[in-house]
Amino acid sequence: MTIPSELNALIERLNQELDIIEREATAGLNLVRVRLERFPNNFLLIQMFASFNTALFFVATQRRQIEARIEDLSRKVTTNEQIQEAGEDLAIELGRVLETKIMVKGIKARLENLQ
Repeated sequence: MTIPSELNALIERLNQELDIIEREATAGLNLVRVRLERFPNNFLLIQMFASFNTALFFVATQRRQIEARIEDLSRKVTTNEQIQEAGEDLAIELGRVLETKIMVKGIKARLENLQ
């Protein structure tokens, strides 16, 4: 079965937001590594480093879950109820993704302000 356009749009939005998180977290890691070289025992910097790594792990996990959902929907005959449930699940995941994006951008901004 083909995936409805509404679900495709939601999946595309999720992937775009995950790309943003990945870029911001990677940039944040690069910034925090430089500071950690100078201040290796700084708890705040270590915490930021861990947060960026956690965000990157979250991105990878979300991508795998999205792929699994797409494969599941594509392989079997799905009812309208199953499609709606998938859409609701993806919308919940979008909320988590947006929360993570806000967190990553906030930490990165805080790190940039430490200069």
